[in-house]
Amino acid sequence: MKYPSIPSAQSLVFHCKAKGIKYIVISPGSRNAPLVIGFSEDSYFECFSIVDERSAAFFALGIAQQQKKAVAVVCTSGSALLNYYPAIAEAFYSNIPLIVISADRPFYKVDIGDGQTIRQDNVFERHIGYSANLKQDVVHATDRIKAYAPDILQEKTLEQNQEYIQNNNDSELNRALNIAIQEQLPVHINIPFEEPLYGTVSQTSVFPKVLDLVCKKTSSYENLEDFAVKWNSSKKKMILIGVNYPQTIEDTILDSLGKDPSVLVFTETTSNMHHPNFFSSIDSILAPIEKSTDRINLFKQLQPDILITLGGQIVSKKIKAFLRQYKPKEHWHIGQQKADNTFFSLTQHFKWDANKFLSSFLKLVGPVTSDYFDFWNAIKLDYQVKRTAYLKSIPFSDMAVFDCLLNTIPKNYQLHLANSSTVRYSQLFTLEPSIKVFCNRGTSGIDGSTSTAIGGALKNKYPTLLITGDLSFFYDSNGLWNKHIRADFRIIVINNGGGGIFRILPGKEDSKNFETYFETTHNFNASQLCEMHNIAYKTANSQEDILRSLDWFYKKSKKPRLLEVKTPRLLNDKILLGYFDFIY
Repeated sequence: MKYPSIPSAQSLVFHCKAKGIKYIVISPGSRNAPLVIGFSEDSYFECFSIVDERSAAFFALGIAQQQKKAVAVVCTSGSALLNYYPAIAEAFYSNIPLIVISADRPFYKVDIGDGQTIRQDNVFERHIGYSANLKQDVVHATDRIKAYAPDILQEKTLEQNQEYIQNNNDSELNRALNIAIQEQLPVHINIPFEEPLYGTVSQTSVFPKVLDLVCKKTSSYENLEDFAVKWNSSKKKMILIGVNYPQTIEDTILDSLGKDPSVLVFTETTSNMHHPNFFSSIDSILAPIEKSTDRINLFKQLQPDILITLGGQIVSKKIKAFLRQYKPKEHWHIGQQKADNTFFSLTQHFKWDANKFLSSFLKLVGPVTSDYFDFWNAIKLDYQVKRTAYLKSIPFSDMAVFDCLLNTIPKNYQLHLANSSTVRYSQLFTLEPSIKVFCNRGTSGIDGSTSTAIGGALKNKYPTLLITGDLSFFYDSNGLWNKHIRADFRIIVINNGGGGIFRILPGKEDSKNFETYFETTHNFNASQLCEMHNIAYKTANSQEDILRSLDWFYKKSKKPRLLEVKTPRLLNDKILLGYFDFIY
């Protein structure tokens, strides 16, 4: 077996292996050669080569998202590292353990005009769990150090200096990797290398000190009974569930919450929570209230005394606006990571696993007599009837397409949703419960949806479907520059000729400037991208085209398939806004 000849590279690979970091996504370069050698020569690691660093980082994020384990990305020096930033920000706000490993130039070559050299240390400081800046070995390329930075060798012997460096690097690696794994956060490890870079040895020269992970204790609350008293005395409780990993809450718990007449459970498509009594289309409840002449009284009737939030980010802008104006008396967040004060009313953070907390808490509480659920459930049933009628009446459009597509996804599929209008349209419909939904809602950007879905599909038992808008798809088209795409990977591109969501937002105007700088209209299609990347392609321009294509689309195949659905750019916003008028 070959090892890199540089001690710090050996140490980093050793630490990753000791901490169970198996998946390594590598972007090509020269400065990171010692790391490439170290990871790729060890059969423990599964390495993936992806050229575009932005795509590589989102690909790694997708694997980490699915495996719920840390995944490493490795790049060369210079601007290559900066291309990781969008995925790092997403990982930071979504609590995904992404290990960012960057090769760097020696400190004495920074800011002197050396090529591919930038200030890499602490470059992600505002969006990272920890930045580990390793020290350069002095037993490697010692002659160059003596020539360029002799001061670092004067006080101690070479061996003493190297021992200090080894101890420092071990400490930094232990801290960074343990934070990533325990806190579920991205970390950055920056490691400087002097040339030569490609040397190998048959035996390691280092004996790293690895610190075991310390198990985090579940928070305990001796006064949980006090919260139970508040719960049992309240007739209006709301539970709002954001981004949530599938099958994390037991069905018995969901059933108990769903049958309490004093509880409303609002879910989003990304919550992966299902129950007949839950409210899965939040905006279909709130939009008609906004239009009502009795809006203040209705909002006060909906205003909860106690709000419980679970999971991550919330998609609905309407629920945020409502709860910020009509604040609950108590807002409790349940989750082992951070608690966002989204509604400016947070009063308690229970740092528990949500399933364990609810299992314990529900033993202390019981159903409360109330008309809270019955009143709003009647409104839900009414809009569901009206929605069905509306969908039968509308012409071919984005909304009609989403209704068709979301109702025809095969069972057990993994569904990745791109951001912008794609995830927002999906909130209006109820999915088959076996479908597991993912979306990059940490920063809600369109920049890595395809790459994340491809990475997420890699180790999943079932096939994966990505539904994306045209701008999201074309923006991340380098995600297809990837030899790791599974044959059962499927993509549906809703091509409405631009950023259709901007036609829905306030401030829209029909002008050349709006079309150019906001909507960004275009006439592109995905056919040539598919040809270049060996993806089977079909297009659909009507409901009938879609239905004829779906059998082909989902059928087992030897390569990925893409269905591009073209919808009318100038009609979609009118259909969507008309829906909220219709159900009012």
